[in-house]
Formats: sequence, structure tokens, C-alpha cells
Amino acid sequence: MRDFNLYFELGWQHILDWQGYDHILFVLVLCGIYTAKDWKQVLILVTAFTVGHSVTLALSALRLLSVNTALVEFLIPVTIAITALSNIASKKTKPKGLGLKYTLALLFGLIHGLGFSNYLKSLLGKSTNIVLELFAFNIGLEFGQILIVIAALLLSFILISLVKIKRWDWNFFLSSAIFGISFIMAAERLPELL
Repeated sequence: MRDFNLYFELGWQHILDWQGYDHILFVLVLCGIYTAKDWKQVLILVTAFTVGHSVTLALSALRLLSVNTALVEFLIPVTIAITALSNIASKKTKPKGLGLKYTLALLFGLIHGLGFSNYLKSLLGKSTNIVLELFAFNIGLEFGQILIVIAALLLSFILISLVKIKRWDWNFFLSSAIFGISFIMAAERLPELL
């Protein structure tokens, strides 16, 4: 049980680490077009993201999958930028359906999982029985993501319901800011690929 608690804590601390803010940005932009009333949809999206990154994290930690780290580090901000652009392009004030967003969250989770994998592999070392550690780490990541979601939905509630900012204006502001940050991150990481 002690190992479970350790890896659970490492999982949520890793997702909430400001030095790795790219994952925080992705979860924030994933929530960008939603309000507190849409919490079920957001939970489904974040869970899709978790499923995606859990798959590649497990495959990588078990040494069944290996991808160029520079490519993954470049693709992570690209996924954030695409999600931000998707939010901006959505002219609807109320999001409909989850089909495309769910698929993108799942696919982008695969990429983000590869970003977590080097960190987790360094923690696991040469351990051969990693199922419990991997499970605990993923549960910790999901817990951390839910904390981000709660903060994002609370902030949107305050701004939209209490301050009376239009829902579209909040989405546009948040998504545009995150797009700008992710674009710069991708541009900075591009030379590593060349």
C-alpha cells in the first residue's frame, strides 16, 4: 500500500508541477468551452485523455513502445494549439456532442502519455512488477487533472455567472492565450527535431 500511495502522490504532483505546465495548459484548454453545468462532459473528456495517456504510458513503461523524445516534446504543444484552435473555431456558445472532442482528447492523450513515460521509467528503474505502480501513477494523474478541471470550471463560473463576461468571450480569451503559449512552445522545441 505504501508503494501505491507513493506513486499516486507522484502522479498528481507531476501533473500539477508548474515546470511541466504544458499538461496543465492542455487540461485547461480542454475545459475552455465548458461551464460548471457541463461538468459531466468535461469529466468524460478528461477521462478520455487519461485513457489515452495511460495506454502509451503503460506501453512505454513496459518497454514495448519507444518514440523519439524530441518528437513527443514537439507534438505536445501542437496538441494544445490544435485544441485551442478547435475552441476558437467553435462559434456555438453551447458545445454540442462529444464525438470529435472525445476522439481528439483520446488521441492527444496518447501523445501526452509518451511525454510522461520517461519520467515514470526513471522512477521505476529496473522494476519488473510495475502494474500497481503504473495504476497508482495514472490514478494520481487523473486526480491532479480533476483538480485542474475544478479550478477551471470554478473560474469560468465566477467570470460568466458573477462577473457577467460572455461565455464566448471567456472561451476566446482563454483559448487564444493558450494557443499563443503553445505556439511559442512548439516553435522553441522545433530545432530539437532538426
